[in-house]
Amino acid sequence: MKRLNAQVPASVVLIRPHNFSPNSETMSDNVFQTSCAGLDKDILARAAYEEVTKAAEKLTAHGITPHIFEDETKNTPDSVFPNNWFSTHGGGHVALYPMYAANRRNERRPDIIEMLKQQYRVQDVIDYSGLEQDDIFLEGTGAMVLDHLDRVAYAVNSNRCNPVALERFCTHFNYEPMVFDARDRNEISVYHTNVLMCIATDYVLIGLQMISSAQRREEIIKRFEDTGRTVIDLSHEQIENFAGNAIELQGKKGRILALSTRAYNSLKPDQINIIEQSATLLPLNVPTIEMAGGSVRCMMAGIHLSKR
Repeated sequence: MKRLNAQVPASVVLIRPHNFSPNSETMSDNVFQTSCAGLDKDILARAAYEEVTKAAEKLTAHGITPHIFEDETKNTPDSVFPNNWFSTHGGGHVALYPMYAANRRNERRPDIIEMLKQQYRVQDVIDYSGLEQDDIFLEGTGAMVLDHLDRVAYAVNSNRCNPVALERFCTHFNYEPMVFDARDRNEISVYHTNVLMCIATDYVLIGLQMISSAQRREEIIKRFEDTGRTVIDLSHEQIENFAGNAIELQGKKGRILALSTRAYNSLKPDQINIIEQSATLLPLNVPTIEMAGGSVRCMMAGIHLSKR
C-alpha cells in the first residue's frame, strides 16, 4: 500500500444531526446561510440526517473511513460542521479551538477525542478553547486552510480568526501564517477561509478575485505555483455555490475530491478536466446542510493521524 501524503486523509469524522437547523447566532456574518423560516423543522432535520448518512455510504464505497457520531441534542445547530472545533495533524497531534458563537462551544465532544486516542496514535492534545474567555477565536480548518506539504496556514482576516490565536497555532504546529483580506461580490468580508479555498495535492481551488490586495493575491498564486500546483480560479458564482468548500481524500483506488452536487454542477469542463487528472470527483448531495452556510469541507474533520 502506498504511503499517504500529509495533505490527504483516508478517514474523517462526521456528525449526524438529529435536530438540524441553521444557526441563528451565526446568521449575522455568514452570508452563505439560508433562512429556514416557514419550513417544517422535522422535515428539515430528517433531510439533514439522511444527507449525512448517504454521504457516509458514498465515502465508504470509495474506501474512505467515516467515523460517524450522533448528535441528538437541540442546542448545537452547527454540530454537523466538526472541522471548526478540532483538527488532527501528522506526528500524533490534535488541536481544540476557541469558537466565536457561544452555542457552538457545546459541539466539543470528549468521546470523539477518546475515539481518536483509541484508534489512532495521539501524542498530545493542545487546547486553545480557553481563549474564548478573552474573546479570542480561531475556528479550526474553517478559519484556516492548511497546506500540510508546504507548511502554510492560509487565513482570511475575520472575527473568527484572531491573529494571536493564529500565531500560537502556527508556532505550535510549525506552519507559516499567510493572512489576507477577502470580500464577496457585495464587498462583505468572508467569514471562513475554507469557503473560498481548497488545497489539494496537485491543484488549488480558489476565488482569487475575492482577495482584496492585488499584491497579496500574486504572492499567494506564486506560493502555490512554486509547489507545482495548478491554480484553478473560481468565480464569485462558483464560490456562492460552495465550489471552494471541497476536500481531497484518499480512496482505495486513488485520491478523491469530495464536494457537493451543487458545487460540482458549478464547475466548468476545463476545471473538471484539471481535477480529474489528479483525483476522482465525488459529488455529495447536501442541499439541506448547505442552508446552514457550510458544505462538504465543513462537514468533514480529516484524520491525519497514524492508525494504531
